[in-house]
Amino acid sequence: MRITVLGGAGGYPEKDRGCSGYLVQHDGFVLLVDPGYATYQALLAHVAVGDVDAVLVTHGHPDHCADLHPLLRARALSGGGQALPLHSPAGALDAILALDGPAMLDGAFVTHDLPIPGRVQIGPLTVDTMLMPHFLPNAGIRVSAGGTSFAYTGDSGPHEPFTAFAADVDLLIAEATYATEMPPNRVGMLNTAIGAAELAARSGAHTLWLTHLWPGSDPTAHLAAATSAWPGPVEITTPHLTWPA
Repeated sequence: MRITVLGGAGGYPEKDRGCSGYLVQHDGFVLLVDPGYATYQALLAHVAVGDVDAVLVTHGHPDHCADLHPLLRARALSGGGQALPLHSPAGALDAILALDGPAMLDGAFVTHDLPIPGRVQIGPLTVDTMLMPHFLPNAGIRVSAGGTSFAYTGDSGPHEPFTAFAADVDLLIAEATYATEMPPNRVGMLNTAIGAAELAARSGAHTLWLTHLWPGSDPTAHLAAATSAWPGPVEITTPHLTWPA
């Protein structure tokens, strides 16, 4: 299994970095996870629009799904591929899919409600889900294939049950909007780099990626905060970062 970062910013895109977006490839199968703002062009640096086999969206905030729209338009208008399976919490993609009339995207996609909690098989990938605390229903996921696994919190505040859910994963992709301190109105709904590192330590993750950094954040502050709480390998999600390296 190979994972490539397409963005990594939280809230809105920066000059050189789009929002959340991850490309998961295994045995020729291509899964796009959370195609947020400004991730479509980064996607095209790695695969053609018709090569995407399925999409998984953790929740309905546009910084996690807005660039699904140009992907679907490109497939519909170019004839690039069969109907694309879209896996998301029920109703999470309604706003994005309503941007065009039915005729424009007719036959371009088929929706599947993601069971939360539950398990779904997406091609060769086994995806387990857990409901995580956020402003909208948000699915934390664990994806396994070929003897490897990664876990991704989506956007989420601290949630102790996720520790066992993510036990011994090869890679943990964890919400870290802030380095050390959380604004009072976001406590419990988002996380910090320290919180992400503590989760990595408790779960026994092998590698940690800090994601969803607020635009304008200093990545070195996030890295310093994380490494103060966990000695393992830590990276900031920047476009085209890959795992395994």
